[in-house]
Amino acid sequence: MPSGKGSKLLRYIEHRLRVSLADGRVIIGTFLAFDKHLNLVLVDAEEFRTLKNKKGGGAAAARAAIIEERQEKRSLGLIILRGENVVSVAVEGPPPPSAAGGSRVNAGGPGMARGAGRGVVPPPNSNGGVGGGGGGPPPPGVPMGGAPMGLGAAPVHGVGGMGMPPPPVGGVPPPPGMMGRGMPPPGMGRGGGGY
Repeated sequence: MPSGKGSKLLRYIEHRLRVSLADGRVIIGTFLAFDKHLNLVLVDAEEFRTLKNKKGGGAAAARAAIIEERQEKRSLGLIILRGENVVSVAVEGPPPPSAAGGSRVNAGGPGMARGAGRGVVPPPNSNGGVGGGGGGPPPPGVPMGGAPMGLGAAPVHGVGGMGMPPPPVGGVPPPPGMMGRGMPPPGMGRGGGGY
């Protein structure tokens, strides 16, 4: 296991942290990420500032120097703290209950991304559908004889595609300038049809 600041900070991902800054502010938030400069990413962050006011107006007040402190709270949300400004980091609490069962990223469901298998059409199964041989009907969105709409074999450069002449009928090859390249751009064809 690697040693150093990075491996120690990794333990506290998703924990609530209290971060003291050089200007006296304190930020409390859920720790998401950090980098080699110790910049910190916090979510659901709140800023706390202590404001000091001197009270009184006479000679007695000057001698007593009554100082009133009040704390101001501000909700920040998702923030990045520059590592240069961080004075100290303390663990405020364990990961929130919503993150305790797993990661903040939702578990995969019906919208989960997965490979579509483009370029290869699976062999038909026993009932004419597509699949590995389960024998049941094809999955939703898959027609009875092949891949889902729009998921046929991938195009191959120089073979088929838009603008290609149909295959030779009766063994007659295409004209010499059209061999496997598609149609020429407008104005570049043979003949005097240019500008």
